[in-house]
Amino acid sequence: MAGHRQSRKRRHITWAVAGAAVVAGAGIAAQTSMAATTWPAQKTYTGRAFDTCAAPSLAAMKAWHTGFYGAAAVYIGGKNRGCPQPNLNASWVKSVSTVGWKLIPLYVGAQPSCGSGGSEKISASTAATVGKSEADDAVAKASALGIKAGSPIYLDMESYDTTNTSCNNAVLTYVRAFDKELHAKTYRTGYYGFTSSSAKAIATATDKTDLPGNLWYALWDKQNTTTTDWPWGSTQFTDHSRAHQYLVNSKETRNGYTITVDRDAWDAPVAITS
Repeated sequence: MAGHRQSRKRRHITWAVAGAAVVAGAGIAAQTSMAATTWPAQKTYTGRAFDTCAAPSLAAMKAWHTGFYGAAAVYIGGKNRGCPQPNLNASWVKSVSTVGWKLIPLYVGAQPSCGSGGSEKISASTAATVGKSEADDAVAKASALGIKAGSPIYLDMESYDTTNTSCNNAVLTYVRAFDKELHAKTYRTGYYGFTSSSAKAIATATDKTDLPGNLWYALWDKQNTTTTDWPWGSTQFTDHSRAHQYLVNSKETRNGYTITVDRDAWDAPVAITS
């Protein structure tokens, strides 16, 4: 997130521990392809979160469960995922969930042809096909980790030139195909992007059909909020559907374990693991 985990082998996010996880139906109305389906209740977390490129060890996660952060993002897959994940398996997911962590699944699929990130690029001719197949892969990866139906999977889209119309249209085609297929598999869709480009493309799209209903926006203003600096209409992505990456490259030590993370204010869905 904070500067291409694809090329720099790291990526971090944060969430606030200030809130407890609650069950809600947030974000469903915005996701048009979900309307006819009976969905598991959404698990929502409100508070401070973090992410780092590789899932930390179980010992580190236990040491970091101090009350400052309550959730952590994990890179579950995608051809453009930047780091190997030696710790990330179903046992780890179960163990950290038992400790009390909420998890945010991230998938780093194909990236825009008019952006600098990623080795796999989105092309207009294959955008829909690749979007669908990568959604299938994301669901398979999530399921193998014990991340259950009804959970969100956040699609990571790095910065790109949204004024390049053909490139932007291809990205939206890819995202819609990814979103629609996730819903067909009974998983919710989230989306990480930048307020200047990739997130803006989703938030300002005229046609909202099959676009993600949960938006995680990167705006590095050091404000732990999902409301006061929200760049778009106040009625967009309401009812626990927003997250904000507000600080990056924060090197932090807790109980003897040092990890460089990005911080996020979180008010959005998290994984269902039990």
